[in-house]
Amino acid sequence: MNHQPSESKYEILPKVIFLFTAWLACIYYLQPLVDFLLSQIFNLQKVNNNSLSICSCDIKGVKALTETQANLINTIRFFLIQASKVFLLLVFIIFIVGVIRTFFSPERTRKALEGKKLFTGNIFASLLGIITPFCTCSAVTLFLGFIQGGIPLGVTFSFLIAAPMINEVAVILLFGLFGWKVALLYILTGLTIAITAGYIIGKLKLEHWVADWVYKTGHEENFYQEEQLTFDARIKIGFASVKEILYKVWIYVLIGIGIGSIIHGYVPQEFMASLMGKSNWYSVPLSVLIGVPLYSNAAGIVPIVSALLEKGASLGTSLAFMMAVIGLSLPELIILKKVLKLPLILTFVGIVATGIMIVGYLFNFIF
Repeated sequence: MNHQPSESKYEILPKVIFLFTAWLACIYYLQPLVDFLLSQIFNLQKVNNNSLSICSCDIKGVKALTETQANLINTIRFFLIQASKVFLLLVFIIFIVGVIRTFFSPERTRKALEGKKLFTGNIFASLLGIITPFCTCSAVTLFLGFIQGGIPLGVTFSFLIAAPMINEVAVILLFGLFGWKVALLYILTGLTIAITAGYIIGKLKLEHWVADWVYKTGHEENFYQEEQLTFDARIKIGFASVKEILYKVWIYVLIGIGIGSIIHGYVPQEFMASLMGKSNWYSVPLSVLIGVPLYSNAAGIVPIVSALLEKGASLGTSLAFMMAVIGLSLPELIILKKVLKLPLILTFVGIVATGIMIVGYLFNFIF
């Protein structure tokens, strides 16, 4: 059997290094470039390290501009900077996760959960949900395979909750927009919800509310030999993942950033603070009730959360809204209806929603 020389496995490495250097340059010069373009288009003054100056808004300066014009320019600036930043972050993290995906498979994930007892299994499943790159719909498919493969119901629910809620896109965008402290707190609280909710569902012994056909179907073992991929092959899969996922989410990103830009430019800060401020006891449950029926992914909802925070919404209320949209999305519940009976779905929604509200109140109390 002939083997390729080891040098050929890393032919793509110079290309990766070049692209990463270009990516860093884009991140570093993004805001100055946007400010320069706006200053040329709208004839604005440039002051204080490339910051633009307009009225009393984000971009301060030229007194001849009306408040309406200033709001419009601020909206455009917010959209251009946030859209560019989000897409740059997405390209980077999707590529990394695409490479990681080559080391994981649904069958390997299922086998990793076999034999795990309640609570220990909940912890392991929640952690596995974070590092395995499965979206909401694919997580539901895996959820079905786990049940058929004999994984405890509560453990499978921990995976189902953690996989979409604490996915890599949400974490990276939170880190890029709010810093490592918020991203870390989001991970820890999301893990707590996934572990606790799965443990409670497991303790309630609700297997009789799983659709009858699920257990009758059983699980078909997948006896396949995983291909040993070279470094170059894994990198190419990472590039392919960027193209595939960006094609699916770009519209959600632009819609989310567009809504966030409008909130940033036109919604009065006093209004948002009165509706979603931490002084209002009802702000957290209201945000969860609004978020559950909505559908978006992390790439679309994080820019909206960023704009809400800038306009006076509290951190706990905003993150509760985000968790509800991502973790309890309507398409996920519709798919689950084919696998689970309605009482189990309502129990799942009730437990997770309660956990999200507790997290929201906790964040509002701390921050």
